[in-house]
Amino acid sequence: MRRYGARVIAVRPDRFVAAAAARLRTAAASGTPAAPVRDLIGRDDVEAAYAVQQRLASERIAAGATVVGRKIGLTSPAVQQQLGVDRPDFGFLFDDMEYAEGSAVPFDAVLQPRVEAEIAFVLGADLAEGPLDDAQVRAAVSYAVAAIEICGSRVAGWDIGFGDTVADNASAGGYVLGTRRVPLTDFDPVAAEMTMTIDGETVSTGSGGACLGDPVNAVVWLARQARALGEPLRAGQVALSGALGPMRPVTPGAAVHATVTGLGTVSVAFSS
Repeated sequence: MRRYGARVIAVRPDRFVAAAAARLRTAAASGTPAAPVRDLIGRDDVEAAYAVQQRLASERIAAGATVVGRKIGLTSPAVQQQLGVDRPDFGFLFDDMEYAEGSAVPFDAVLQPRVEAEIAFVLGADLAEGPLDDAQVRAAVSYAVAAIEICGSRVAGWDIGFGDTVADNASAGGYVLGTRRVPLTDFDPVAAEMTMTIDGETVSTGSGGACLGDPVNAVVWLARQARALGEPLRAGQVALSGALGPMRPVTPGAAVHATVTGLGTVSVAFSS
């Protein structure tokens, strides 16, 4: 048994973690979504799920990928309701996951793609020591930008529970950052309003307050979790703070545009 926060959980045999990682690895390599992994690691075994995530991340790093930040997921009540979960999670962002603002992403680059609009924070200082409280995190943020996250699931039909999405790198696929960089001294994340359109139709709206009450709260949570797991946030890294409104699926040829008040716009298209 091990303690994770306030909960004591059973440690699953490593063969189940390895089997779950193999299932997700095969899905990513083949482009064919797989069955959920909760039959192997459980629906809510936090430690086992992050063990799978770390195993797959380590493999990507060994193959030459570079960690450039983290994504926080499941911060919005709307998204939690969509996916039937009740707590945030996080995953790794790698250098090959960023797409330029206004670019066209090959539709098959991300399995079962869905999009959500959010606020991204770029760090100017490490978050490795100290209390990692609101004041420290705000001081560490160099600037905020509007962002579109391209979520993807290696699990067929997005049939995911909490353990499935954590193991699957928090359903990360890619991301796009806007070009307007605004320091927190000139921007209030809570007051920000978001509108996202697909092919000109409004499909998602929300506000900064929908992200754990304040998107900075999400980064505080992330900083503490990342340090607790031995890989703290570093200067220069990106923190995608979580959706401000519902996540939406996209189809080949779709054009996505998001506006976040105070941060401007960000857009991406999907080639067929």
